[in-house]
Amino acid sequence: MSKYDIIVLGSGPGGYVTAIRASQLGFKTAIIEKESLGGVCLNWGCIPTKALLKSAQVFEYLNHASDYGLSVKDVDKDFDAVVKRSRDVADGMSKGVQFLMKKNKIDVINGFGKLKPGKKVEVDGTDYSADHIIIATGARSRELPSLPQDGKKVIGYREAMTLKKQPKKLVVVGSGAIGVEFAYFYKAMGTDVTVVEFLPNIVPLEDEDVSKQLERNFKKNGIKIMTSSEVTKVETSGKSVKATVKTKKGEEVLEADVVLSAVGIKTNIENIGLEDVGIVVDRDKILVNDYYQTNIPGYYAIGDVTPGPALAHVASAEGILCVEKIAGQHVEALDYGNIPGCTYCSPEVASVGLTEKQAKEEGYDIKVGKFPFSASGKASAAGNKDGFVKVIFDAKYGEWLGCHMIGAGVTDMIAEAVLGRKLETTGHEVLKAVHPHPTMSEAVMEAVADAYDEVIHL
Repeated sequence: MSKYDIIVLGSGPGGYVTAIRASQLGFKTAIIEKESLGGVCLNWGCIPTKALLKSAQVFEYLNHASDYGLSVKDVDKDFDAVVKRSRDVADGMSKGVQFLMKKNKIDVINGFGKLKPGKKVEVDGTDYSADHIIIATGARSRELPSLPQDGKKVIGYREAMTLKKQPKKLVVVGSGAIGVEFAYFYKAMGTDVTVVEFLPNIVPLEDEDVSKQLERNFKKNGIKIMTSSEVTKVETSGKSVKATVKTKKGEEVLEADVVLSAVGIKTNIENIGLEDVGIVVDRDKILVNDYYQTNIPGYYAIGDVTPGPALAHVASAEGILCVEKIAGQHVEALDYGNIPGCTYCSPEVASVGLTEKQAKEEGYDIKVGKFPFSASGKASAAGNKDGFVKVIFDAKYGEWLGCHMIGAGVTDMIAEAVLGRKLETTGHEVLKAVHPHPTMSEAVMEAVADAYDEVIHL
């Protein structure tokens, strides 16, 4: 039997990052993967979707070339080539992870891993043992009883990335990050898109001002939005698919070529031996402490299978913290109140911390500042004036409670707020930190200035 210090089950951005950090710390490490290295994120999620979205963005730029004083004729798209580029990008990233495994001397075991008592994992009939076993098996598209996926007419995100033919009409059920990203992509490529959301606002976890701005943008670009609505059944027997939608005004039947179910995720915890080992699960999640230890010594869990936010960067951070704790380093528990969320539709959405509503509900006396990109020189020059930066501060101590952005490139800007909050930066300190001009990032400083009645450019 092969013996390791650490075995990681699953090679997504939680698993492979964990394995690399474990190897850096001197642990003899193995990683088990049943499909492709990099997991859903690199192969079917974060990376290939961004490649699709970039193609859509370039297509939109070409179609609006005249806005920039340019003339481009006969602009067209090749849907198959767009999908192929996305797959090529994903394949390249997966090969990069293979290289990192070799570089860090991590053994890659291909196959389906099943946990066993006594700190063992069985892979296709062969047992492997380790002092520490870290579960990082991730999640997949969740299926609703009213929306069973057949992979053809009712699909999840995996199929949405590799459709053989571009649909003329698409219904997207759910308006979280996955839903609105695909809604934007397909609309930009020329598909007629309707988004159905159960809650009153799209991107419902975001600040209400951001949700309303994105809804306005989507509607302006021709995407139909149905909020406070629920798909109660789908009929797939005909050539098209018919979705029955329950709204405040009654029932409506939507006809489309494809329905995309983007209603969340389901953890991959079935048949991996949790029951055999005795690991406690609650509501589809493995329960862990602040350092990702399960109730059974020697077994840990990170990423989407645990109760934290199901985000790639969270899984990576959890894995690093987990192995550093195993190595005996001094580590602090992760601050889940300072995790940024990013959505890569157009305009982009990014946020961290409390929304205005949450801050009020928690009893803070707040200062709120907002700076629209319509007043930004860089945004005007770039032709991307939609959106704004919104900041929320505690009026008493100046604590940066939340930051919410919508606009071009804001997913690259949110880290300023994350770092500022980590360092307990006050509003006054952000104001006095000189921001470069002209940039989109100076909108952060301007929003803070607005909160403190010192804004210059409004």
